[in-house]
Amino acid sequence: MVGRFASRRNSRRREEAMRKRIAVVGAGALGGYVGGYLAHNGLDVTLIDMWPQNIETIRARGLELDGVTPEERFTVTKARTMHLTEVQDLSKQKPIDIAFVAVKSYDTEWATMLIRPYLAPDGYVVSLQNCLNEERIAGVVGWGKTVGTIASLISVDMHEAARIRRTIAKGGDKHTVFRVGEVHGRITRRIEELREMFALIDSAKTTSNLWGERWSKLCQNGMRNGVSAATGLSSGDCDRNDAIRRFSIKLGGEAVRVGQALGYQIEKISKFDPERLALAAEGDKAALDEIEKLMQPGSNVNPRADIQRPSMAQDIIKGRRTEIEFMNGYIAERGQHIGVAAPSHVTLTDVVKRVERGEVKPGPATLGG
Repeated sequence: MVGRFASRRNSRRREEAMRKRIAVVGAGALGGYVGGYLAHNGLDVTLIDMWPQNIETIRARGLELDGVTPEERFTVTKARTMHLTEVQDLSKQKPIDIAFVAVKSYDTEWATMLIRPYLAPDGYVVSLQNCLNEERIAGVVGWGKTVGTIASLISVDMHEAARIRRTIAKGGDKHTVFRVGEVHGRITRRIEELREMFALIDSAKTTSNLWGERWSKLCQNGMRNGVSAATGLSSGDCDRNDAIRRFSIKLGGEAVRVGQALGYQIEKISKFDPERLALAAEGDKAALDEIEKLMQPGSNVNPRADIQRPSMAQDIIKGRRTEIEFMNGYIAERGQHIGVAAPSHVTLTDVVKRVERGEVKPGPATLGG
């Protein structure tokens, strides 16, 4: 009997989800991937993007998604599309129930402001981004309309207009990819609804620890993204280089200590226990040996680490602005605010900014490798 009621409840929730109007502001790698999957599964999705060629190509031939298995390769033709100049037309349509903001961190405020007038009375905005942007979103729409989602170890790349590929295997029962949480930590109906939507794509869960999950992802990105951007190396090659690997461990440990001082309950950072990572960064030999063993090529969660470059390194290659101030720069700023030094993050932020401006070329020597 209980199973029957649960089945009815799940069926009712799915029917409700199918009636929701969803907008994805930023149809790049992650936004396009998530929005494409939801549209492919029959949800009412509108993809909004600032790159005209991306929107025009989706309209002409659909949004092509790919992955590491044949089943992940398909073309999405059911999603609606809008360029920024067309968003005003939403005023003539059904209001938006769920707006995913999937732009770079530095574009968060204007993207949220763009979609705010078209939200339903109970509509809300979901940060589908790296870094901690919930406060920026709440500054525009209010805390009650702000939800966070962490996409953990997903690795998607838009290699050309309207073509997105996922470069690592789905998490399945081995790793929970999507973690959805309220800023106040309670498990609400709307995040249960979001979890079920994300489950159409990959493994998903609700979390009562959004901030701890966020900081854990920030630690992980802080160890990887800027390091690859500064050195020009793949994640695997960064780990092979003794000096760069040790620098990455320093970054991780400092980030853990800042997060702990801020009061966050930090979740596991990829394979790393947060406290062991911090101890390794502080010179504890046993902890350092343990962390370095986990970082050895072949033990990495990502089997494509030898060729993959994180999003920030891709930004450097494409000549785009990076999120370094919102990642390592943010960790350093929060540390300074609370009195916990994070010198490696200060150094990396400066190096990546100089690479970004073209003052130095990416290479291992930028970080002493």
